[in-house]
Amino acid sequence: MVTVDELFAIDSLLTDTERQIRATVRAFGEQRLRPHVAEWFEQGTFPARELAPELGKLGLLGMHLDGYGCAGTSATEYGVACMELEAVDSGVRSMVSVQGSLAMTAIHKYGSEEQKQRWLPEMAAGRALGCFGLTEPDFGSNPGGMRTRAVRDGADWVLDGSKMWITNGSVADVAVVWARTEEGVRGFLVPAGTPGFAAREMHRKLSLRASITAELDLDGVRLPGDALLPEGKGLSAPLGCLSEARFGIVFGALGAAADCLAAAIDYARTREVFDKPLAAYQLTQAKLADMAVELGKSQLLALHLGRLKDRGELRPEQVSAGKLNSTREAIAIARQCRTILGANGITLDYPVLRHANNLESVLTYEGTAEVHQLVLGEALTGSKAFR
Repeated sequence: MVTVDELFAIDSLLTDTERQIRATVRAFGEQRLRPHVAEWFEQGTFPARELAPELGKLGLLGMHLDGYGCAGTSATEYGVACMELEAVDSGVRSMVSVQGSLAMTAIHKYGSEEQKQRWLPEMAAGRALGCFGLTEPDFGSNPGGMRTRAVRDGADWVLDGSKMWITNGSVADVAVVWARTEEGVRGFLVPAGTPGFAAREMHRKLSLRASITAELDLDGVRLPGDALLPEGKGLSAPLGCLSEARFGIVFGALGAAADCLAAAIDYARTREVFDKPLAAYQLTQAKLADMAVELGKSQLLALHLGRLKDRGELRPEQVSAGKLNSTREAIAIARQCRTILGANGITLDYPVLRHANNLESVLTYEGTAEVHQLVLGEALTGSKAFR
């Protein structure tokens, strides 16, 4: 027997540090997360406050950023960590991704030195949580249509509007909120507890249940002038953060797929059907072989994109290609694995349908599959098809 990693000799493509990070995050997942994740999913909760300091101690929060208490790892090392986190649950990787690739990256790239000193060390340690307020109830794929407004009032800013589907929103100590101003789209740091600012946790979800999702309301929220992110000008600023987060998904979604495939193989080897193991049937082996090939190819692409990013050569359309491929193949693998497990596959005793449900969200957020198809279409043809 060989694993997919062995089939594609993935280990030979990793550095010693990358293998060490993989082992460390995998061990944390096995010991601290897996025993509880099915219960969190069933209950629709996630102990973000409790886990954040532990994730910070491992150096996983904002790990690819430099300075301010951040680990300063390579992009590929961050990707490997995302893969192991999402092998446990997409909600875990989402929490880490929103903290590091969205909220912390926004402050790191666009914030003042005072803002960086105030928030980044606390966020890297997991003592403070952040969220990223871009998506609105009526504007997801088209963030340029946002209605949230920020108006100058003397030296202050006054914000009005709402944001939707905000991971970490109701537990965050600070929200990075993007709003339309007379000068274009700008980012603001809104501390929890600011008068007029409210975060309400969203329930009745069928996906990403082991994740905190909230709606943000801003009703006459008055902020001092220094709440503005000085270097974050225009819609390209939040979109730049999203590109960082999408890169993590390129790796992360494949962790969910790998966990599904491992569960299906283990089940097929031990489940007897008509007096022999399910794994001994040709149709089952054909399913497993096809899934292994798609997973292996996707892992190779992810690693290639990671190396490009580490060399400073990764282009946005290449991130779109990776995000589109990883999410599309991962959800297909999860669904196929469910068929191998039969009725057992719909229970929380096995991870496959939990992963499949989560991947419905991962396929859609931070750019739907269709949006990334259009990004690639424009790159290939030179013609914009968004409008």
